[in-house]
Amino acid sequence: MASLHPFDPITPGEIQLAVTILESAFPGVKLRYKRIDLQEPIKQDAIPYIEAERLGKPRPKKPARLLMALFHRLDNGSFYKALLNADTKSVVSAKELPKDVQGPLDVDEMLEIEQVCLNHPAVKAEIEKLKLPSGMTVCLDPWIYGTDDPKETRRLFQCYMYIVATDHPGNNQYSLPCKFSPVFDGITHQLVRMDYLPGGADFQTTDTQPWKPVPTIQYAHELLDEPLRTDLKPYIVQQPEGASFNVIGNAVSWQKWRFRVGFNNREGLVLHNVTYDGRNTFYRLSFSEMTVPYGDPRGPYHRKQAFDVGDVGFGITANQLALGCDCLGHIKYFDGYRTDAQGVPIQLQNVICMHEQDNGLQHKHTNYRSGAATVVRNRQLVVQMICTVANYEYIFAFIFDQAANIELEVRATGILSTVPFDNENGQTVPWGTNVGPGVMAPFHQHLFSLRVDPALDGFKNTIYYEDSVPMPENDSNPWSIGYTTEKNIIKQSGSAWTSVDRHRVFKIRNDNIINPVTHHPIAYKLQTSPSQMILASPKSFGTKRAQFATRPIWVTKYQEDELFAAGEFTNQSKSSDGVEVWAGRNDVVEDEDVVLWHTFGLTHNPRPEDFPVMPVERVSVMLKPDGFFTKNPALDVPQSAQSFNKSTLHPEPRCCSGPQDRHQVKL
Repeated sequence: MASLHPFDPITPGEIQLAVTILESAFPGVKLRYKRIDLQEPIKQDAIPYIEAERLGKPRPKKPARLLMALFHRLDNGSFYKALLNADTKSVVSAKELPKDVQGPLDVDEMLEIEQVCLNHPAVKAEIEKLKLPSGMTVCLDPWIYGTDDPKETRRLFQCYMYIVATDHPGNNQYSLPCKFSPVFDGITHQLVRMDYLPGGADFQTTDTQPWKPVPTIQYAHELLDEPLRTDLKPYIVQQPEGASFNVIGNAVSWQKWRFRVGFNNREGLVLHNVTYDGRNTFYRLSFSEMTVPYGDPRGPYHRKQAFDVGDVGFGITANQLALGCDCLGHIKYFDGYRTDAQGVPIQLQNVICMHEQDNGLQHKHTNYRSGAATVVRNRQLVVQMICTVANYEYIFAFIFDQAANIELEVRATGILSTVPFDNENGQTVPWGTNVGPGVMAPFHQHLFSLRVDPALDGFKNTIYYEDSVPMPENDSNPWSIGYTTEKNIIKQSGSAWTSVDRHRVFKIRNDNIINPVTHHPIAYKLQTSPSQMILASPKSFGTKRAQFATRPIWVTKYQEDELFAAGEFTNQSKSSDGVEVWAGRNDVVEDEDVVLWHTFGLTHNPRPEDFPVMPVERVSVMLKPDGFFTKNPALDVPQSAQSFNKSTLHPEPRCCSGPQDRHQVKL
């Protein structure tokens, strides 16, 4: 551990150490582990270390290496959170959590629930009623139960069942949803009840009936009815001299950027200590939370709301990526680790990929007088993670460019979460789309929370927003065409709205450093993605649990352990305990250590074209320098030239004789 950087992800040795410490602290008690992960260093302890590192000075003593563990005592079922000191091999704290707090899902638990469900006599009886043809079986997705009862304290799973039409590994079971849905207790493994799902626009349900054969809608190439295209020629990204980035451990340097790649079970990919040309820009960047509330009002779908960060974890669901498939070119992969229920370290290989890409022109100008052209292409560095959360895939990318911009991009793909629906007579519903025979995809939203911990030339910054507004029609604006900007400093923690009509831009500035050209404080702007906020009623559990999704912008004063927008524990939560609470403290946030949170996303009203596998929906935001420099920071990027790029010319069609020869066609 002596060689570990304070921001380095947890190691398998540290997971084993945590298990040893906890077993000594709870002698004779069998423990079931949910999470063992790095507890990031206290910020005030980390800053002197990373500042010495940035400035090339002797580094002070490292901050304490802390680990966090979530676990159950199996003798009495109580749920604990422990903080451990890996340096002293000791317990800092071990706190029993309230009985209504449910920890996140773990991989072992999900597999156990699947087996419990499929082996239960009541479930087998329902499957038997389907009278499926030989060779067809049933599978399930164990869903986080959600919330509709403030008194419910059991750990519950709603099991949505699907018919498996073929044993092909790429079979699309979401094409054949069943109308029964067992609910199980995650601790006792007892069947709580059998829910029967509505099959029409009303709320009426019926007992399980024999399956009426319908064609499946498949996406696996071997299962398609139509042939694959044959006119697509290879596109090969080659970098004969390798990539332009360098990596030492988890420290990355590319062009003028320096940062550290972090990884944890909950957020997955995290970026630490981001600098440009030796200047601090951001202390930490992460996707803090997301929620997916569904709009189908029929029970039990009213509880259907995923918190994919808090309920499961992007790190837990991160894909182990394949060379030449998920990224192109010269690729660097990063691994991560999680623990299983017994505390055994599990390696997660290639969960983060990093590569360069060409994204068109960076800048160009042709002097029309002389014909001289300056052309510079936009080389980017992409740090990417792909998460599979049951049916959906989410692609998260931090994209750096040579002009000091950072794009934070999300792409949604995968398969729609479908429900059974009797649509053979042309029946439809106003809250979903029929996407196949007997199958409907409800409307839903994907709402993400981006957490930005800025450090623009220092660790005290100010957030404000700037609106573009017309000037008054007076003597100072005689032709009534002038416009100017209005600046509104966010002086106390709180929230704010985006505004397309006013071209509202949110900016982070350092009031202590003035740009000599603009005579204003140096700044970065957050180019927001104006998105529809959560549509559920404020009275609903769906909104109470996801208050971060009611506002696009939140500003809070930094405090330790305030990382997750909906609070620490989201599984079956009754309400959130997150950014809305921290923003409500009315802290002074002008010229302070502040955190900027941006809620954005997609309102997804499915199309039939989104099924059986969804073309990516893309949404992104940008962090762009705004008076951080005195001129374009990419002026020193070399000119784009054929000798460097080695492009090829498409051949002209050969002229041929005959009636198609234009010289011989009679007019």
